[in-house]
Amino acid sequence: MDSTSKATASIPSRVTWVWTNLKGKRAFYCLGIMGSITFNVMQLTIPFFVAKLIDTFIDGENAAYNLEHNRNLFYFYIAAMVGLTLIRTMIVYGTGMIFESASQWFLYKIRNELYDKVQRQDMNFYNTYRTGDLMTRMTGDLDAVRHMIAWVIKTIIESVTLYAATMVYFFFMDWQLALILLIISPLIFIVILKFRKDVGPKHALLREKLSGLNTNAQENISGNRVVKAFAREKYEMEKFDQGNKEYSETNKKTALTWLKYYPAIETFANLMPIILLVVGGIFIINGRLTKGEFAAFSGLIWAIANPMRNLGSIMNEFQRFKAASAKVMEIYYSEPKIKDAPNAVDRPDRFKGKVEFKNVSFKYEDGKLPVLENLSFTVEPGETLAIMGETGCGKTSLIHLIPRFYEVTGGQVLVDGTDVRELKLQQLRKNIGLATQEVLLYSDTIDGNIAYGDDHLPKNEVVKFARYSAASDFIAKMPEGYDTIIGERGVGLSGGQKQRISLARALAIRPAILILDDTTSAVDMETEKEIQESLKHLDFPCTKIIIAQRISTTKNADKIMVLKDGHILEMGTHEELIEKKGYYRSIVDLQTGGEQ
Repeated sequence: MDSTSKATASIPSRVTWVWTNLKGKRAFYCLGIMGSITFNVMQLTIPFFVAKLIDTFIDGENAAYNLEHNRNLFYFYIAAMVGLTLIRTMIVYGTGMIFESASQWFLYKIRNELYDKVQRQDMNFYNTYRTGDLMTRMTGDLDAVRHMIAWVIKTIIESVTLYAATMVYFFFMDWQLALILLIISPLIFIVILKFRKDVGPKHALLREKLSGLNTNAQENISGNRVVKAFAREKYEMEKFDQGNKEYSETNKKTALTWLKYYPAIETFANLMPIILLVVGGIFIINGRLTKGEFAAFSGLIWAIANPMRNLGSIMNEFQRFKAASAKVMEIYYSEPKIKDAPNAVDRPDRFKGKVEFKNVSFKYEDGKLPVLENLSFTVEPGETLAIMGETGCGKTSLIHLIPRFYEVTGGQVLVDGTDVRELKLQQLRKNIGLATQEVLLYSDTIDGNIAYGDDHLPKNEVVKFARYSAASDFIAKMPEGYDTIIGERGVGLSGGQKQRISLARALAIRPAILILDDTTSAVDMETEKEIQESLKHLDFPCTKIIIAQRISTTKNADKIMVLKDGHILEMGTHEELIEKKGYYRSIVDLQTGGEQ
């Protein structure tokens, strides 16, 4: 099991899970079940009264006398049939509304809980699950669960109730004929069991194919610029077509599985009217069965055959539910490893911003070699630490340990003298402003993106933080200024503009610790100089940890740390590292042409 902790051992049965999450609607749902049972028992009333009418007023020994002298009884039977039909109609409408309402309530509740669960997961969760797969679980899979509650359970109850009530009535009228009709049932059950065994794996495979198709579409839409840049539209269309074809073929095979067994079920179900006609006819001739009773048998034979026919579609839908609910419940019961400790320290006040690494080691769960090994350093409140190093040396991994995106495998990361594992996650992360090289902006206004971390941030504050990040000038030139809606992921903005909005967003929460991961890599030197100057004169105290490759960014830092293969290669001020004539000096010479 991975760190998303798919706690399968503690996952209850599907029925228990559904029933648990129907809390608040259970009585309402049980009312629907009772209504469904009542409706199907009342299906017997029309054949019962038809039998009475035939034997009393049409074919009985005293039929003519009863028709002439007991007209009130005749009208009563007719009125009862009409009245009970109207009552059945109201019951079936009411139960349908109850089942649909309860299922939609369940869907709404579970979708919110799943979204909340996904939001609270740690980074390993997102490394494990693909976006398209998560979307499938929260849409198609969840709707299959809703369909189970709204239709499948209702159909099962209706089929069982109707079958049982009809057989009881048949045995009450003539047990021998009822027993002969009952002989067909085991044959249909055998076919259904074989169908269940055959169709189950196909539904699981169908669900995986749909997930892959959704993932393919999501990745392609998100990466549309890359596709166009490399002119790979045809390749992506062929790739999607292949996935779509596989899904279509699997869907056909799943559907055809039912058609493979359907003729056998239909044949056995259709044998019942034939048996009734032959055996019932003999019984009438022998005087064992009245014509009214035969009419009742004939009028209810569908109530034995139809539940048998429904078993196939019920089993098909149940296998779909089984495959879908397993995926939904996997996310529902998953728990992040990185969460608040039971005795987490409560720090509601603003942090001072001291960051300390003590013999920190780290490696990813799926990695064999350590990314960081035995790292120790301290950044005092208000200081600026610049981190440099070759690609893959562990810079980004290091900064991700501070807000606990990942957990250290050795040593301690401390903020204000407290191990981050002992702090409340929300309080810790509220005190950290993070801006990365890869910027994600939302389909919202520029104002909304900057104020993302603080819903109540006044407009003048938004403008101030945009000024700090050197974004105010280009925002002022936008069609609607700060109210301009930017596209998904910041489409329509340059890389540098997106980075500056991201920096403004990080500053807007007035963090005690500001972490910048190559945030100014896409801006020009003049803009970078303006940003650096602004960062020196923030109107709130702030510890800054900056990953950068430009000497112009690092030279004014209080400390410069050079990483290599997860170790600290060099550490000191700009002047001290120049004197050491090591890695940092070589980078300085490379960027300045050897001129200091």
